[in-house]
Amino acid sequence: MEQGIAYPPRLASKIKRMSAFERFWYWIKERHSIALKKEAGEPKPWTEDPILQSYRFCSVYRENDRVTRWIADNWRSPHAREPDLWFAMSVARYVNWPGTLAEIGFPIPWNPRRFKLTLARRTREGQKVFTGAYVVHSRGRQPKAVYLADHVLSPLWKDRAKIRPKKGDTLAAFYSRLRKYNGMGSFMAAQVVADIKYAGVLLAAEDWYSFAAPGPGSRRGLNRLLKKPLDYHLSDEAWLAYINGLRAQVMRKIRGLGPVEDELMPDMHAQDVQNVLCELDKYERVRLKQGRPRAKYNGG
Repeated sequence: MEQGIAYPPRLASKIKRMSAFERFWYWIKERHSIALKKEAGEPKPWTEDPILQSYRFCSVYRENDRVTRWIADNWRSPHAREPDLWFAMSVARYVNWPGTLAEIGFPIPWNPRRFKLTLARRTREGQKVFTGAYVVHSRGRQPKAVYLADHVLSPLWKDRAKIRPKKGDTLAAFYSRLRKYNGMGSFMAAQVVADIKYAGVLLAAEDWYSFAAPGPGSRRGLNRLLKKPLDYHLSDEAWLAYINGLRAQVMRKIRGLGPVEDELMPDMHAQDVQNVLCELDKYERVRLKQGRPRAKYNGG
């Protein structure tokens, strides 16, 4: 355990005896229990797990994360019928900070000048502009806002008619179209898909529950479960097959909780499982004294 963090002996013994999948399920149940207790207004600590008390971890269900809720409440739900809502979700995820997004305003039609001026002013005033969750590398010394506006978002807007989701699309097909554009790596494209799948024609996608795309954290998390080296490389197809196998196992666990608890844990889709694997990798890093997450949390 990292210096300064120690498990209660009983919990340490319990976790040590768990299989890799049991630790995966333990993390899901414990993290979701924290969210429910916090929402119910119960006093801290919401868990006896010192790692979950000390570091910030995303929710089990991606839709429950704070920034995702803001995006859904302020942009996605009010504009659910906008055919290019996917573009707004792209802007939202590249910025990923509600204060900045609120000042930009819903970005359809796209106004790159307003985007750049708003972000430049916030920077001058010392306000937070971006989240630290998604790393975007700009070209050379060009300000990040300028790079995003001119080289990432404007090309997407220009080709919006070719990119936008269409009736009969799968999530995988829409993801593949996004991936052709600068800045839309596997991780970022999948984030946009995860947002837009809750509105418009993609609600009917046949792979709504089964689609996910790998990112570095979820690859490492899965390798931990499979007891493989952290840099072991599975093909995307094999990775997705394991993700959906895990999803089936988790759903059996959820449905075995009983009627009351079952209602408190909705079904998980593959992108939720992918998200949990990223968080499990962070958790295991601390537990095994291999490092620590960037963000601290006062949950004690």
